[in-house]
Amino acid sequence: MTQQSGTTTTPLTAATAPTTATVTPTPTTSPSAPAATATTTAAVTETAPTAVTGTAPDTAVPPDAALDTGLDPLDPVKVLDTPGTDAPAPTPAPAEPLAQPFPPLAEPRPLGERRVWPRTFHDRLTAPLPGLKAIARFAREGSVRPGKDGLADIPRLPYAPAPLPRVDARTVAVTWAGHASWVVRVGGLTVLTDPVWSRRILGTPARITPVGVPWESLPPVDAVVISHNHYDHLDAPTLRRLPRDTPVFVPAGLGGWFQRRRFTRVTELDWWEAAELSGVRFDFVPAHHWSKRTLTDTCRSLWGGWVLTAPDGQRVYFAGDTGYGHWFSRIGRRYPGIDLALLPIGAYDPRWWLSDVHCDPEEAVRAAQDLGARRMAPMHWGTFVLSAEPVLEPLTRVRTAWEQAGLAREDLWDLPVGGSRVLE
Repeated sequence: MTQQSGTTTTPLTAATAPTTATVTPTPTTSPSAPAATATTTAAVTETAPTAVTGTAPDTAVPPDAALDTGLDPLDPVKVLDTPGTDAPAPTPAPAEPLAQPFPPLAEPRPLGERRVWPRTFHDRLTAPLPGLKAIARFAREGSVRPGKDGLADIPRLPYAPAPLPRVDARTVAVTWAGHASWVVRVGGLTVLTDPVWSRRILGTPARITPVGVPWESLPPVDAVVISHNHYDHLDAPTLRRLPRDTPVFVPAGLGGWFQRRRFTRVTELDWWEAAELSGVRFDFVPAHHWSKRTLTDTCRSLWGGWVLTAPDGQRVYFAGDTGYGHWFSRIGRRYPGIDLALLPIGAYDPRWWLSDVHCDPEEAVRAAQDLGARRMAPMHWGTFVLSAEPVLEPLTRVRTAWEQAGLAREDLWDLPVGGSRVLE
C-alpha cells in the first residue's frame, strides 16, 4: 500500500515565464544537450567490476565483437521431438557465455577509497556525440525553448509543497524537490539525489516552479548521490550548503571536483560497483548519456544512475539523466524487485537532437517495464525549461502511456513538485 501527501495541484503564483530568446548551445551554456565531438559508438559489456583497488574495470567491447541482439544467452533453445520417432530430442548445445544475465553483485568497495581512472570514458558512450553538421542544424532551427503556447501552462504545473512524511528505518519514502532532486528516505538514511536548490542554473532561464522542499526543512542529510556533472544535476551553490563531511557518492572521475571543494568523504564508483553506508547499499549503474562541464572535459568523468537497497531488500532506482536503451533490462536482471523507479520524462524535443540522451514519456514507461519496477515516479520535467516541448506535455503523455500499457494507475507516482509518497 502507499500513503500520499502533498499531491494536490495548485496554481503557481510566483512562477515567472522564462524568456524565449533563441540560445545557441555551447559546451558551458547547454549542459543537457550533446556537444560537438567526433567519436565512435562503443558498446559496453555487463561484467562484474574488477576487485583490484585503484583500477577501472575493462568494459570496452573489442571492435570485432558480435552485436548485442538482446537475447538471453542462458535461455536454453527449445527442441521439439520429431513426430513418429522414438528418438529423444537432441540436447541443445550450451550457450556461449558472452554475457551473464544474472551475475553476482560486486562486493562493496571501501568508503572514500582513492582510485586511479582512465583519462576518458568515451568508450562508454552508447551513441556518438553529434558533429558539426548537427550543431549547425540545431543553431539554425533554434528549437531550444517552447513557443508562447508551450509556455502558457506554466501556472498549471503541479506544485504542492507539504511537510516531509514521518518515517522509520523500515520505511521508504520519496519527496520530489523538482527536476532530478529527490529526498529519498531509505534504511533510516536521508539521501539527496542530484540536489539543485538554486533558482537558476548556467545557460537556462530561472526555475518555472519553486523548490518543493525548503532547505531549512530538510532533516540532516546522511548522503548525496550524483548522476553526472551537467549543471542541472551538479550544482555547486547547493552543494556548498552541505557539511563537508557529508558522504557523497559520485561517478568515476568526478571525485576530484568534490575534493577540491574540501569534501572529505567522497566515494567514486564505476558501473556495477557498490558501497555501503549504515547498511544501505549504493550501486552505480549505467545510463545512456554523457558528461561535460567545461570546454576541455568531455567524457572525462562517468555518468549513470543509482540503485539504493535497504537492509530489508527494498529498492529504489534513480536513473539520473538518460536516453532509452538496453541498459534498463540489464539493470532489472541484476537488481530484481525494484520497488520504485525514478525516471526522467522531460527535455526530449527535438527528438533528432535529444533521443540518444533523454527519454520521452513513452520511453520512460517502457524503461520502467524493462526494469521490472513495481512503481514509477516521473522526474526531470516542470522545473527548468531545457528543450522545446510544451511545459505540461510530459505529464499528460506519461499518464496516457501508462494507461495504454495496461499498468495500474496507483503505481504511477506522478507527484507535484513538493509531493511525497511512502512505500509501506
